[in-house]
Amino acid sequence: MVNESIHWEARVLSAEPIRLLGWNVPAEELIHIPEHWLIYPEPNPSLHYLLAIVYIIFTFVALLGNGLVIWIFCSAKSLRTSSNLFVVNLAFCDFFMMIKAPIFIYNSFNTGFATGHLGCQIFAFIGSLSGIGAGMTNAAIAYDRYSVIARPLDGKLSRGQVILFIVLIWAYTIPWALMPIMHVWGRFVPEGFLTSCTFDYLTDTPEIQYFVATIFTFSYCIPMSLIIYYYSQIVNHVIDHEKALREQAKKMNVESLRSNVSANTQTMEIRIAKAAITVCFLFVLSWTPYGVLAMIGAFGDKTLLTPGITMIPACTCKFVACLDPYVYAISHPRYRLELQKRLPWLELQEKSTDTQSSTSEVVNVPSS
Repeated sequence: MVNESIHWEARVLSAEPIRLLGWNVPAEELIHIPEHWLIYPEPNPSLHYLLAIVYIIFTFVALLGNGLVIWIFCSAKSLRTSSNLFVVNLAFCDFFMMIKAPIFIYNSFNTGFATGHLGCQIFAFIGSLSGIGAGMTNAAIAYDRYSVIARPLDGKLSRGQVILFIVLIWAYTIPWALMPIMHVWGRFVPEGFLTSCTFDYLTDTPEIQYFVATIFTFSYCIPMSLIIYYYSQIVNHVIDHEKALREQAKKMNVESLRSNVSANTQTMEIRIAKAAITVCFLFVLSWTPYGVLAMIGAFGDKTLLTPGITMIPACTCKFVACLDPYVYAISHPRYRLELQKRLPWLELQEKSTDTQSSTSEVVNVPSS
């Protein structure tokens, strides 16, 4: 009765000066929308248009950046290393994530649930695959870099091992997207302004609450913990290594045991610490808002989740998809060199020298 009342109210008040969310949704589609959203006023159309423009920018930047990464890393022989397969997989996840953006943009320009239930399911399915896949790939990259730094002689993963890791990543990821879309466990529903969709975290049933708690643990907490652990170990290992080198140099009465190191060049531990902090920060920025949102919706005060607030996590994930190719690849000297060869009009001014290559191998081990 409550369900029918709220749906009826959202449609009857559509003729009033203040319209509620869902006023322009066909009756047969209203059953797919959580009741929580139908009690809020329809946002100003300008907000829809603004978000559409933001998504257009995100889509262009993300598809361009990640597309270049996939193209260069797959076509350049010098970059086709086993470790870089992880970078390509991450770029594919971010590229795939933005493939769904036209659904959001179309909905926004039509101020609502324009693509209906089918569009919602496609949007959420792609988002689950790409988001969870990116999180687990970030964790795999963290492990790969830790392995190389901690065990430089035998820690490098072979191509076969990396391919096995990638297969396991997708075997881990796919069920989380299939279960909701097949209504095995959980479901995909609209959220916020009804222009984006994700898994249901608002329905007050034990099934939904268990699903939210489980996916929060396995898709957020586990990769987050792995990323923080491995990068913290990398930083600690490099700091200890550099400390040992300085002590040895002091005993030998020399300034440094390293050759070809400029006085103005940052020390290795500072570079790696910055890279580690950046990676952790990007993952936190990307998925923590969604994690907090889902836990509040399932177990907390739902009145905190207004349509406008819930649109923020949708934007943070797309923003990080734009930044990932720059953090993982575009800052890579060999990548920039290959990009310069193919697109000289970019004027990257990356020099190819033996010294730089040697230095890059040392400094950029955790970035390759």
